[in-house]
Amino acid sequence: MNKKVVVALGRSAFGETFPEQKANVKRAAKAIADLVEDGFQVIITHSNGQQLGMVHTAMTEFARLDAHYTVAPMSLCSAMSQGYVGYDLQNAIRTELLDRGLFRPVSTIITQVRVSPFDRAFSEPSKIIGRLMNAGEAAQEEKKGNYVIEQDGGYRRIIASPEPIDIYEIDAIRTLNDAGQIVIAAGGGGIPVLEQGTVLKGASAVIEKDLTAGKLAELVGADTLLFLTGTPRAARFYGTDSEQFLGKVTLAEAKSYIADGSFGASGMLPKFTAAVSFLESGPDKRVIITKLELAHDGVHGKTGTVIA
Repeated sequence: MNKKVVVALGRSAFGETFPEQKANVKRAAKAIADLVEDGFQVIITHSNGQQLGMVHTAMTEFARLDAHYTVAPMSLCSAMSQGYVGYDLQNAIRTELLDRGLFRPVSTIITQVRVSPFDRAFSEPSKIIGRLMNAGEAAQEEKKGNYVIEQDGGYRRIIASPEPIDIYEIDAIRTLNDAGQIVIAAGGGGIPVLEQGTVLKGASAVIEKDLTAGKLAELVGADTLLFLTGTPRAARFYGTDSEQFLGKVTLAEAKSYIADGSFGASGMLPKFTAAVSFLESGPDKRVIITKLELAHDGVHGKTGTVIA
């Protein structure tokens, strides 16, 4: 069996504060170390919604306090959040492995992901980002050409979520992983960029992290895409009287669940969408959705939702 696995860590692996994240990544590191001990080649991608929001808010406030500085574009905030999460993750994994008597270099790659300027998401933004604003601040954002939405007694900025087309650093990711390194890449869906000649221009957008995880798994030739979430299994019609937790799911069933609205707008919809795309990219592949602490049992078929 090809033992290359892409692990997509959800928000439960991190935290809203520095101390909380420091504690949570230790749990993630244990799950990753279990896979490494089993001989898997591991590539990690991760959520960064909380961290991106924190960085964006901090940089916006900094610009408000000092007129010499402009507000940091989303692409820079994404790069900073990738570095911050990667720093905590790679150190926690390194420590966990060394404590088990294992040495594996761990690297974080700041990753750029190509998107299309013609993606309809740019005219239909859906991702909420940044702090709560008042009406005057919201009007200023709209004057800049940005989109805002009314929420929680104020206004929040919303940005596009285009589809990932390609990963620019994929050769570096493959090379490091094939050399035995654990690689952390494409955090938060990667930095969305538009190709303009030889220039990569950061887009004011956030890519759905699960879709990028599927693209990453496809491009590195993984046979397993492992989504680690806050629940042991995925569920159809979650939170309703028709709730149904899923065990083994075929590709055809996964497609039908997407089509019939089984997941609504829940976090499972992009995971199943990514699963379908990944499974259709080649034979002998599988997607597993399970809880962070059950990663080891999940890859060995003892628990979780398995789509194949």
